[in-house]
Amino acid sequence: MDTVRQGLRAGDIEKDTYERLICAHCNERLKTRNDPDEVFKVRHCPDCGREYKQVG
Repeated sequence: MDTVRQGLRAGDIEKDTYERLICAHCNERLKTRNDPDEVFKVRHCPDCGREYKQVG
């Protein structure tokens, strides 16, 4: 699982006009899954299932 920053650099994730994260493969907005036991959030695409870690 890559981080959000790595996905942005690789071109797998884009930001729209309002700074929302968009999956570049299927143009779908990334959803957030927050596990209270982890330090990071998981951002995932509901269509293709790709997942990215977001720290902070």
